[in-house]
Amino acid sequence: MAKKGEIKLLGTPASHFVNRVQIGLNLKCIDYEFISENLGCKSDLLLKSNPVHQRVPVLLHANEPPLIESLLIIEYIDEIFPDVHPILPRAPSVRAHNRTWAYFIDTQSPDKKGEEEAKIQIREAAKLLERVFVECSDGKAYFGGDNIGYLDIALGCFLGWITFSETLNNYKVFDETISPRLVEWAKKMRSHEAVKNALPSHDALLKHYSMIQYIKPPRTA
Repeated sequence: MAKKGEIKLLGTPASHFVNRVQIGLNLKCIDYEFISENLGCKSDLLLKSNPVHQRVPVLLHANEPPLIESLLIIEYIDEIFPDVHPILPRAPSVRAHNRTWAYFIDTQSPDKKGEEEAKIQIREAAKLLERVFVECSDGKAYFGGDNIGYLDIALGCFLGWITFSETLNNYKVFDETISPRLVEWAKKMRSHEAVKNALPSHDALLKHYSMIQYIKPPRTA
């Protein structure tokens, strides 16, 4: 197990990708130091640790090279701390299957489309993920079966923003008629200690959302 102060996580509380890493660390019962970053004025530590992308999350582990990209960080901590709450499936084919759907989750971007188009994309994605959940869970509580696994973390990190978006837009991402199993899954995830302690509050998300909203420039003519 990691010693106190050995692991540091650079991030912002409102980032779902940072939340993803926090969930993984919590599941592993890994003690870590959270270093909050202001992405409007990035620290020298962040710029040095991730000079190409200059974004969070970044995991710093003792004298190892800095680690970036949330899913890669999850795989790393699963490999170096294998004895507590294994995250990745053991079978290579199942691991590859999980990685495929994790990539699908991360490449959905309805916010870049019009409102109606976004709703259609969300509905279709929910249908697909419902089928994946039924296939992977084998009738149990999580994608990982009895315990939270790789796909649970990959999707579960979005639950803070999903809840916020549902409240803001009065539109359900996971709907009883389209994805009833995912509705139940989301409830279990939100109540799990490792997850609820990682997800940002509504107020934190509202503050972040207000900051990133596009401000229409004044007319000049």
